[in-house]
Amino acid sequence: MKISKAGAEGAQIALALLDGAAQWLVELGRTGQWGTEKQSTHPRRIAQARAWVESDGLYLAWLDDVPVGALAVGEAPQHIPVATEPELYVNFLVTSRAHAGLGIGGALLDHAASLARERGVGLLRVDCYAGDDRALVRYYESQGFTPTEPFTVDTPRGPWHGQVLSRRV
Repeated sequence: MKISKAGAEGAQIALALLDGAAQWLVELGRTGQWGTEKQSTHPRRIAQARAWVESDGLYLAWLDDVPVGALAVGEAPQHIPVATEPELYVNFLVTSRAHAGLGIGGALLDHAASLARERGVGLLRVDCYAGDDRALVRYYESQGFTPTEPFTVDTPRGPWHGQVLSRRV
């Protein structure tokens, strides 16, 4: 697997990977995280993906010539409690469901940790959906993150429960 900074095509690739993951969740009946609609059609998601590319914060994982994961790093979103020290924030992580079980997410998170070290930053944080059975929280815990602050965001579909996690690097 190769991880590289995304070029102009990165936004569309990240959105396509996100659509695949969202569809997988819908098929499992787990619609609390992203709902039931394609994410690539949401203006907010499109703007986010473009901003990640423009800020040089979007990275893609490739197996041969196939994109299998995307990672965006940068600053924490406004709804997240401010860190007490310099940090690198994982704004986005998604992997291809067709390539599940290959450690792609872990490799991308390790890449984020390497980026933090290169920048002289000792803290890596991420937030994720904490509803349903907290499976995503447990995934990040398995990758060396520790839950810190829970939070709730009011959305048109109702409250969205999230969890901030941190990892020392």
